[in-house]
Amino acid sequence: MADKITVILCDDHTLVRQGVRVFLETQADIEVVADAESGEQAIECVMALAPDVVLMDLIMNGIDGVEATRQIKRISPRSSVIVLTSYHDDEHIFPALRAGAMSYLLKSIKMDDLAEAVRRAARAEATLDPRVAARVIAEVQNKTRLPNAFDELTERELEVLKLIASGMTNSEIASRLSVSEHTVKSFVSNILGKLHLADRTQAAIYAWREGVVRRG
Repeated sequence: MADKITVILCDDHTLVRQGVRVFLETQADIEVVADAESGEQAIECVMALAPDVVLMDLIMNGIDGVEATRQIKRISPRSSVIVLTSYHDDEHIFPALRAGAMSYLLKSIKMDDLAEAVRRAARAEATLDPRVAARVIAEVQNKTRLPNAFDELTERELEVLKLIASGMTNSEIASRLSVSEHTVKSFVSNILGKLHLADRTQAAIYAWREGVVRRG
């Protein structure tokens, strides 16, 4: 018999992890080798087990699904990451795909379809929820029109982008704007999503290149 497809589950909701695990373990060709309740745990599991597939939630405390995906792909390039989430807006789709996710599925998916997506991911084949696929196609079709920060971002987000470009940390930005660090993280996430950027470094480079901030 061929080797089973090894899978790690990452979701901060115990019921979701248990439900998906119970179903996948009924599949003769799939083996769940570990589950994690945080991005940090998922990264540790991947370091130890180098699975074929990782099922990754996006919104979690600590290291979120996007950053966990980025680190997992650096640690184990052969591991295919399937995002399994409730969110299907641009602010979540594009950062996740840019971080290296192979597939993007919604938690409303039928379990049989999820198992098939795992098999496809193990063969390095992508699966996208139809709503996500529509957004990706629209993005490709609009590729010639680069996002303009002055059009895409709110006044507050522009202010945060300028502070990122100046080298400030989230904590420093929170102090400057008299808001919580959690609020700053939300602004940063919105900025990266709207401009389809992967991280703060890309955001800073973008701000300088597009004239959001000016030297001198």
